[in-house]
Amino acid sequence: MKKLFLIIGAPGSGKTTDAQRIAQANTNIVHYSTGDLLRAEVASGSEQGKLIESFTSAGNLVPLHIVVKTLINAINNSTKNIIVVDGYPRSVEQMIELDKVLAQDSNIQLMSVIEVQVSEETAKDRVLGRARGADDNAEVFKNRMKVYLEPLQAIKDFYNKAGILKTIDGERSIDEIVADMKTFIESKI
Repeated sequence: MKKLFLIIGAPGSGKTTDAQRIAQANTNIVHYSTGDLLRAEVASGSEQGKLIESFTSAGNLVPLHIVVKTLINAINNSTKNIIVVDGYPRSVEQMIELDKVLAQDSNIQLMSVIEVQVSEETAKDRVLGRARGADDNAEVFKNRMKVYLEPLQAIKDFYNKAGILKTIDGERSIDEIVADMKTFIESKI
């Protein structure tokens, strides 16, 4: 059985870096991000990849059921049994769709949803401090933060009710956060 951990957090919370470092430190863990999975599917030239590209090349969002199917296929086809996915779910719709699919897939168990919690000020400082691309500016950050925060309480309530929400203090050093998260994940496997 595949054991799934989802990591959510504000832009700049460090969730991707945390997930990558945990996977690098434990050979039994694989890390995925939905964006990387969709790009890899397109690059593979598969029918699913062609379908994804038909949306992305037109600047449209990939429909939810296709994103979830791509994610579930990657999990089921992974050679590793412990999967960490960062940045998912980002909306109540994504959460509900994943929950429906997981309820029908006895091969995948959602172990925990880990929220890397940071203040908006810390998130902004980190995003603007790294300034990796055109989308790393104050106006875009403000919108990304709004998009993140709008569904957050409903997502937290859903996973808290299921007893699988774990909050980690993301205001500390990367080493402290990763150590905390790694210990928690390993305690669940």
